[in-house]
Amino acid sequence: MDLKQIYRDYIDCLNEQAWSRLGTFVANDITHNSNPLGLAGYRKMLEQDYAAIPDLRFNVEMMISEYPHLGSRLRFDCSPAGVFLGLPVNGRRVSFHENVFYEFDNNKIMRVRSVIDKAALEAQL
Repeated sequence: MDLKQIYRDYIDCLNEQAWSRLGTFVANDITHNSNPLGLAGYRKMLEQDYAAIPDLRFNVEMMISEYPHLGSRLRFDCSPAGVFLGLPVNGRRVSFHENVFYEFDNNKIMRVRSVIDKAALEAQL
């Protein structure tokens, strides 16, 4: 399978908030930044992200893959409500990036390592 296409479909799933399809792309025992969340915990994390950022949209700016790994630079242009990453954003529109590395097994994401550019957020506030 083409990891890039699987990843594009995964991003579409997130942007559509099609949570019933999440298991198509994510392993049951997924970890995020070394935290074992499992599929249910990962879904809960994403649902909380959308609750905190109603206009959240994942935009792939760069993607590199070599099976079983895929790296992506995501761009966000959104308005988090209240405090976001410990910062008082309070509905202001901000732009920032997230650098994410994924590890796949059986064409499903099993490990996610993610770093958000918090300094870019701080500079806008």
